[in-house]
Amino acid sequence: MTIAELARKAGISSGLLSQLERGKGNPSIETLSQLSRTLAIPIGTFFETVNAPSGEVIHPHTRRCLVLADSGMTYQLLVPDLQGSLSMLYIELPPAFSNADAPFSHHGEEVVFVLSGSIEIHLGDRKSLLGPGDSIRFSSTVDHWYKTFDERVVVITAQTPPSF
Repeated sequence: MTIAELARKAGISSGLLSQLERGKGNPSIETLSQLSRTLAIPIGTFFETVNAPSGEVIHPHTRRCLVLADSGMTYQLLVPDLQGSLSMLYIELPPAFSNADAPFSHHGEEVVFVLSGSIEIHLGDRKSLLGPGDSIRFSSTVDHWYKTFDERVVVITAQTPPSF
């Protein structure tokens, strides 16, 4: 598939896709989501991947990281790779964040545990307010999105199967 074809199918510009291919620019989560849907691959494919041996310890300074400059979000893998049946992420969300315009939906089940801050989690037409120490489990096939308020929020998520 050419860059122009992929860009057209994903609904993004050829120029942006070309920049990303050359390692220039920093894509939004929506851009990564559009590309992953178009290519029928998990969004986690955009993390640097290395097949790791079972039982490998992941230290904070060795976590694979994805920083989305336009949204201010940071994702860190808490597992060595996305090859197992479970994935875990450490996610930092900036103040006043919302992805209501691009909710997530994927096969499987998910848990969100709040380490700090307050976050509103929308599951279809339901919403829940979670604070430090709160957690929620849900079917990730339901459209879900997040909203933060006036402080940075840190959560840990677990997904099965790995869907990021």
